[in-house]
Amino acid sequence: MKTLYLVRHAKSSWEFDLDDHERPLNERGLSDAPKMGAYIREKITLPHRIVSSDAVRAKTTALLYLKELGIPEERLELSHQLYDFNGTGLDGFIRSCDDEIDRLMVFGHNNALTYWVNQYGNKPIDNVATAAFTEITFNVKHWSEIDLGETKLYIKPKQIK
Repeated sequence: MKTLYLVRHAKSSWEFDLDDHERPLNERGLSDAPKMGAYIREKITLPHRIVSSDAVRAKTTALLYLKELGIPEERLELSHQLYDFNGTGLDGFIRSCDDEIDRLMVFGHNNALTYWVNQYGNKPIDNVATAAFTEITFNVKHWSEIDLGETKLYIKPKQIK
């Protein structure tokens, strides 16, 4: 059994004239990410591996989540492959995960996440919200074999306020 936790980065700021990769979280994002981490803490089994897009907004979201989950920030890995908006980088990354890892947590971007949860989860989600958390399980031994899984949980910040 493989379990995938997908998290979309929290709300980002457009206030500054920055490269997209460097955009920070805005106030709402800085508030939503730790609330979501705290909320899911009792609902999940902690991941074996945690990887985030190397974009500032995704990395910051990941660090805020991990603090609430009680996971040391040193466990966070960054991958430019997850700075992906169409899903091909995300798909390749997940499918190439070491099979010794049973629970993988990924922090990334839309539209890649919305595509992925609808392609491989069994509950349609129109648009994965910022800071939202999705859990999908797969009855396989190898990440490369994942197909349609079971969407166990989808929660967005507006549901817990």
